[in-house]
Amino acid sequence: MLMTPDAKGILALTGACTIWGLSPLYYHLLSHVPPLEVLCYRTIWSLIFFAGLLAAQGRLGQVKAALRDRRTLAVIVAAAVMISLNWFGFIYSISVGNALEASLGYYMFPLVAVVLGWLVFRESLSVAQIAAVLLAALAVVVLTAGLGVAPWMALALAGTFGAYGVLKKGLDLGGVVSVTAEVAVLAPLALLWLILRGTEVGVHAVDWSDMALLTLSGIMTGLPLILFSYAARRVRLSTVGLVQYLNPTLQFGCAVLFFGNVLTPWHAAAFPMIWVALALYSWSSVRADMSARKRARQPA
Repeated sequence: MLMTPDAKGILALTGACTIWGLSPLYYHLLSHVPPLEVLCYRTIWSLIFFAGLLAAQGRLGQVKAALRDRRTLAVIVAAAVMISLNWFGFIYSISVGNALEASLGYYMFPLVAVVLGWLVFRESLSVAQIAAVLLAALAVVVLTAGLGVAPWMALALAGTFGAYGVLKKGLDLGGVVSVTAEVAVLAPLALLWLILRGTEVGVHAVDWSDMALLTLSGIMTGLPLILFSYAARRVRLSTVGLVQYLNPTLQFGCAVLFFGNVLTPWHAAAFPMIWVALALYSWSSVRADMSARKRARQPA
């Protein structure tokens, strides 16, 4: 029995979110390697993976054209900074054993994106979206009051990924092409850092097994993005939004079940607030999607 395009899209989307959600287990294997070095290797191997893919498709010229345009290059550089900060924050969180806060950051991202859309693009907010944002803000206040410190890493992950999304709206490029351009901008700096650091295989923190894992980071970065891009063209936006929560949910499971992160009473209060906020946001998105499709079916 042949699968429908919609079913293939949902399968690809589930695969992408599963890889992202279980990635803490992978980066935990590299927790003894300095996070900045892991980021540098991830950047370089991602460039090799994406450039090879585009070269095979005969689309590498699109990256060169994007980098030659001054305005596009400026946006690419800004987006590269945001995604590198996001990657570093995630890698650092896993290396110090704080996967729980990393999962919180990716739970919060859709709500941060709503606020950024309102601030930057003057997008209108529904009552449900406003309630969701306020409930998420209350969850942050609860965590801050209970733990004595704000969940800065979660806020940084959500904020940098949200800013990255805002910048990507200004790029008229495909997902793979734009990410290739971003890592192409970052790769020389990553290579320079590794040279200055003097890291050698078999010396210091990196041995041959570590190098194999670091090499795999290019595929770990590229494969889910390709699956996600494939799904986004075939699946309704509301479905994409709902399935994406599989990513932080799996990260949450990794944090509690595999890494032994402690769920304090404050976490037990804040996380349900975030989940309810996401439910409100999702309900609002589904209603908006259904209304848009209903209007599209109506005769002019």
